[in-house]
Amino acid sequence: MKAPSRFHNHIVAAIAPLVFSLFAAGAGFAQDAAKLDDLYTRLKDADEGAAARIETEILIESGKSGSATVDLLVRRGNEALAAGNTAAAIEHLTAAVDHAPDFTEARSARAIAYYNDGEIGPAMADLATVLQDEPRDFVAWSVLGTILEESDMPEKALAAYRAAAEIHPHYAEVNEGIKRLGKQLEGQSL
Repeated sequence: MKAPSRFHNHIVAAIAPLVFSLFAAGAGFAQDAAKLDDLYTRLKDADEGAAARIETEILIESGKSGSATVDLLVRRGNEALAAGNTAAAIEHLTAAVDHAPDFTEARSARAIAYYNDGEIGPAMADLATVLQDEPRDFVAWSVLGTILEESDMPEKALAAYRAAAEIHPHYAEVNEGIKRLGKQLEGQSL
């Protein structure tokens, strides 16, 4: 089963700032946990304009593995994913996960690649690991919501979207999903 283009475009849009920031920043520095904590705190209360900037900062900071090799593998995987070459994306991202199993961004990107390749089980396994290690990862919650929605599990999808919105209240795709599923589930309960 191939993922619908709506999903692919949604996810590529979510990771594009990370891909391009890694090109610009040269990557290779480890994440600053205190900075991430501050960014996530600020994101929750930010207005829409500030939220977009903070989101980009979170994606940039989260994308720092501390290893030039891992950063290169993730960048190549994201490039392959953006180009629609899921097999190459999975290969690069699996190599990144093998080199740095605790680097959640490699698993998150690989989950997207797996799902775009129709491999729901491996995608869900990677998302479970990501969300266990970094429960604030709003992109992972959004991807999980999309997978659950497309797998005809609207109640669980809505819960995932709501978890993402709790972290990032201005995440447009998530808010659209909440609205869409809220209407759908409201209609079912009548």
